Amino acid sequence: MALAHDRIDFSRFEPQHFLWSLEGKVATITLNRPERKNPLTFESYTELRDTFRRLTYAETVKTVVVTGAGGNFCSGGDVHEIIGPLVRMQEAGDMQGLLDFCRMTGDLVKAMRGCPQPIVAAIDGICAGAGAIIAMASDLRLGTAASRVAFLFTRVGLAGADMGACNILPRLIGAGRAAELLYTGRAMDGTEAERWGFYNRMCSSEQVLAEAQKLAASLADGPTFAHAMTKRCIRQEWSMGIDDAIEAEAQAQAICMQTRDYGRAYRAFVDKQRPVFEGN
Repeated sequence: MALAHDRIDFSRFEPQHFLWSLEGKVATITLNRPERKNPLTFESYTELRDTFRRLTYAETVKTVVVTGAGGNFCSGGDVHEIIGPLVRMQEAGDMQGLLDFCRMTGDLVKAMRGCPQPIVAAIDGICAGAGAIIAMASDLRLGTAASRVAFLFTRVGLAGADMGACNILPRLIGAGRAAELLYTGRAMDGTEAERWGFYNRMCSSEQVLAEAQKLAASLADGPTFAHAMTKRCIRQEWSMGIDDAIEAEAQAQAICMQTRDYGRAYRAFVDKQRPVFEGN
């Protein structure tokens, strides 16, 4: 838990490179360059990374929704504002600059996975390249039949190994399916994405954001300390054997048993009432 002097007030947060709204305990990040299908720039990558890092200290924000404006999620890195400069770095032999960029983009995924809030992605239209990675790095994904998810990196002569894709995607949809998408760069439509387990469920284009926010609100009303512990265990246990994982979960659960929410749930059960969780 953040100390008092570390807490950040996100009610007045005004980012420069995406939209931010806070309704109750649910924050919504909207990528907002609809005329270009919401591509990322160096600046938006950096601001997103820094925002998710700071959310560690946002006690009033309990869940986060990520979406895109104008009927698309995100078309990936901006061709002119990112890919062009990277090609010029390559032509100049600036290996360090290229590596710094690749590490910075990977830091966005680390920040998303490291923040305690569950992240729900609301995906419609184009979800490609780095946009597909942001969706992949979210904890839950709601999609539409009109969506197209593509890990496009091989289409521009790069490896499918980008921003953790070779580690995370096989865990979501299986190694063979992940290999197909990462080798070919082809798009999954919404039906396939749900069937393969990339989407938790399908919604209409008109309702996908509202449904994601509804899901996020239900999580925000739950035992949010325990949710943060669940997210931490999912992340940490990927590198553990089963015995270490069982021990880690024993310690995690014992910590959660010390929260007031645990007692609230018991007393509500005894009184035949619905528990009201407060996240402590």
